[in-house]
Amino acid sequence: MTKATIAMKKSGAKEEKAGASPSQHIDARIKELGDWRGEMLARIRSIIKQADPEVVEEWKWRGVPVWEHDGIICTGETYKAVVKMTFAKGASLDDPTDLFNSSLEGNTRRAIDFHQGDKIDEKALKALIREAVALNTTARAARKRPKSA
Repeated sequence: MTKATIAMKKSGAKEEKAGASPSQHIDARIKELGDWRGEMLARIRSIIKQADPEVVEEWKWRGVPVWEHDGIICTGETYKAVVKMTFAKGASLDDPTDLFNSSLEGNTRRAIDFHQGDKIDEKALKALIREAVALNTTARAARKRPKSA
């Protein structure tokens, strides 16, 4: 066993399968969790895909599911007592139904912590996801516009 493998095992990280796609890594994480957190992450993932069929799944930062469309929309971190959905530009999003309940103090990100037994307001979450996509798309279009003289 190499030092890197030992370090990964000590940190609780698993060796990533060579050539696995981000979607396959997310599938494996859901299966690996095998409890309410896996079910919650799978449900969140499904809602994201329904809200934005063009979403791109990524696997970053040694094992964090990330959903992108013209930039990061959100991440899906799993912890012992919470599944955290962090919106990269959450502070810039309108949240009329007060879904954001975590990371409220920062200037950029906002998060939704889901605990065991929590119900998801799918309509409000889809609206928030679509708003995040629109923000990313607008920002990308603005970067591409030529600057006027």
